[in-house]
Amino acid sequence: MTEEQADIIIDITCRHPGLDGDLDRFRELAEGICRRFSVDKATISVAIVGDDEITKVNAEFLDSTAKTDVISFDLTDEQDSRQCYELVVNAEQASREGEKRGHSPAAEIALYITHGLLHNLGFDDAEADQAKKMHETEDEILQQAGFGIVYNK
Repeated sequence: MTEEQADIIIDITCRHPGLDGDLDRFRELAEGICRRFSVDKATISVAIVGDDEITKVNAEFLDSTAKTDVISFDLTDEQDSRQCYELVVNAEQASREGEKRGHSPAAEIALYITHGLLHNLGFDDAEADQAKKMHETEDEILQQAGFGIVYNK
C-alpha cells in the first residue's frame, strides 16, 4: 500500500451473510467517491447490518423506530484535516428493494453507501431539485463503478 492510498482508510464490517465477495467493490466505491470530491484524508466505517440493528441505531440517534436503508454520521473533528464518516447500511432492506427493482442486493447496498457518503459531503435531498441532483449523481457514480444505474432504474 502506498502512502497516498493509506490516506483514505475504509473499514467495512458485514453482519449479514452472502455479501463477503462484494466488500472489496464497496471499498473501491467509497474510495472513488472520496477522490471524486477531493477528500484526500478520510476514515470511513461502514457497518452492513439487518433490520433489527439499523432500527436500534435509528431509535438511539434519530429518535425514530422506523426501519431505514442507511444512516450516516459525520464524526469529523474540526481540529483534524481527516474526514471521519460512519455509515450503517441495511442489507435486509437492500435485498427487498433489489428484488422489487430488479437488481442485486449488492447494487442496492452500493446505492446506500453512495447516498450516505453524499450526505456527508454536503448533498441534500430534502427539496425536489436537490434530490434530483443527488440521485443523478448517485447513478453516475454507480454506473462508473460498474453497478449500473440503480436509483433511477
